[in-house]
Amino acid sequence: MSWPIVGIFLYLMMSLLTFAFYGWDKRAAKKQQRRIPESRLHWLAFLGGWPGALFGQKYFRHKTIKTRFRVVFWLTIGANILLLVMGSFFAEMGFAQGMSLLQSWCEIALGH
Repeated sequence: MSWPIVGIFLYLMMSLLTFAFYGWDKRAAKKQQRRIPESRLHWLAFLGGWPGALFGQKYFRHKTIKTRFRVVFWLTIGANILLLVMGSFFAEMGFAQGMSLLQSWCEIALGH
């Protein structure tokens, strides 16, 4: 199986899991039961479940108002995408060549 297929599968599985957690937390909120910690929802999003989290927020109308939660949520999406791009870059280039190229780009950006 190729790496892109594995990646898509992992994102799909994490998204389904995260969507389920959002539904579970919404149900617990309505019944005034024990809730899922926000940090756990953020970790699930960071680990690849953010598409499911976005869908869960819209579908369950959950976690859409609290500003602090939303800011951290979008930061987890940005961090996840950044790590995905970096991982793809190093997988394609190889670690040594990727580091060399990254160093060259940094030197150009810093004017050295």
